[in-house]
Amino acid sequence: MVNRKELDPERSANAAFGALLRSLRDERGWTQDELGDRMRCSGAHISAVETGRRSPTDAFAANADRALGTGDRLQRQSRAIRYTALLEGFPQYVKHEERAAEIRLYEVGVIPGLLQTPEYAATLEADSVRRGAITQEQGDERVALVAQRQSALVRTPAPLLFAVLDEGCLLRPMGGPAVMAAQLDRLLAFAEQPSTVLQIAPFQMGERRPFSLPVTILTMPDRSLMSYAESAQHGHLERNNTLVLPLLTAYHQLQAEALSQAASVATIRKLRKGIL
Repeated sequence: MVNRKELDPERSANAAFGALLRSLRDERGWTQDELGDRMRCSGAHISAVETGRRSPTDAFAANADRALGTGDRLQRQSRAIRYTALLEGFPQYVKHEERAAEIRLYEVGVIPGLLQTPEYAATLEADSVRRGAITQEQGDERVALVAQRQSALVRTPAPLLFAVLDEGCLLRPMGGPAVMAAQLDRLLAFAEQPSTVLQIAPFQMGERRPFSLPVTILTMPDRSLMSYAESAQHGHLERNNTLVLPLLTAYHQLQAEALSQAASVATIRKLRKGIL
């Protein structure tokens, strides 16, 4: 025990997982080798995870839960590691998005994640990696989360999804002509689905645009409302209906001023023809 390393669970998500794993192991009086034997891995592997030198995989966390008899406690802790590159508040929002009966979103500048192609999403994250804002692993996790969020929409009954995109989302090139062409095709396919509405907010709306920043409004199965908005540092999930209702009213005003879906589709098709 002389060389036992002190753990600081506040240092990182990996460190928090490692500290929990050690605590659960200590409660049972097991050595790292003994836990490793039960998990069919080496004691050195256990040590690397406990000290945060190695990230736990989903399989490792599930195996540890089985060996320790802890239900899914370690698996839930490991999921937090996958969200280390996300803004504070966003992982909590995603959990509600997965259950929402209606989703209303407004986006400025880039295509929103629920409508992105994998190539478009990868282009965005590749630039964040290039600038050093995130690691390559974190970029890959963000792209994977986009696919996960989209797959959560494929359920019965399907949620109603209303999307209003500022015109800048369409005009800002991302990843070259092929990437943008595929992304516009994705928007056209989205508009044809029975549970979706797609509208473009043109630049000429000017001051009549009620939002200057992206916003998402969720209607949950019990008809309660939530909204989500982001600053540069963190995201904010608002669950107070009294505060969300004015946003919903403003969103309806936005839809009234934006192009109809038919006009929006025509605009996207015109742009698409000019790319390839």
